[in-house]
Amino acid sequence: MQKDIKIIVEQANAGDQKSLEKVILHIKDMIYNLALKMLLFPEDAKDATQEILVKVITHLSTFEGGSKFQTWVYRIAVNYLLNLNKKNAQRRFISFEDYAKQIDTGQSDSISYATNEGELSLLEEEVKVSCTHGLLMCLNEQSRMIYILGDILAFNSLEGGSILDISSDNFRKQLSRSRKKIRNFLNNKCGLANPNNPCRCKRKIDFLVGQGMMDPKNLRFANETQRSIDLVEKIDDLGKALAIYQSVPNIPTPEEVVLKMKEMINNF
Repeated sequence: MQKDIKIIVEQANAGDQKSLEKVILHIKDMIYNLALKMLLFPEDAKDATQEILVKVITHLSTFEGGSKFQTWVYRIAVNYLLNLNKKNAQRRFISFEDYAKQIDTGQSDSISYATNEGELSLLEEEVKVSCTHGLLMCLNEQSRMIYILGDILAFNSLEGGSILDISSDNFRKQLSRSRKKIRNFLNNKCGLANPNNPCRCKRKIDFLVGQGMMDPKNLRFANETQRSIDLVEKIDDLGKALAIYQSVPNIPTPEEVVLKMKEMINNF
């Protein structure tokens, strides 16, 4: 696919609108899911994805083929998201201590907002994905991005360092620190990561819905993913902290973004 996408990019740069549309369709989901992990909220991720895709389109002629096209796109996306996060750092950051208190608050053995196993399954998945995505907000923007690239997206230190324009050694050291913080938190608080902890996903449903922090009729994540909780339970204990994140499938980019990009391409 790497050779194919380079050919398609060349055709797009030569003025072929259909090829330009193929480029956008090829990269939209990877950008959206990166933005979602960095920004937490789908509406913010949708807006960021649209802006990043515009940057890709307007700078496509600068891609010279010396690196993987995916790496080039991620470099644009990462630069945009890091700069965006610097503007909103306080709103997007929470300490590990405060997040632990949030998790411990409002646990209940009763579940009032699910009338059948299907609804319960969706709500439990929603808590799991939103909680673990929220945990990423406990890392500062640089550390968060490094953890996403290194552990969740599985870029090696050479690739990750290239995307962030830092040395591979620096990337590796920062990833190790971020990984340790995330794993320690999950091992101390998450029943999925550590079987000695009580599973909190079901027990948080009533509180989150009651506080208006989760809407059963408008779920942010669970309607678009497989039930990743079941996948995590099959992983050995040492790998569960990482599997909690890697088990969540990519969420499709909102169709609204795709339609706007197609409209923009047609107006070129």
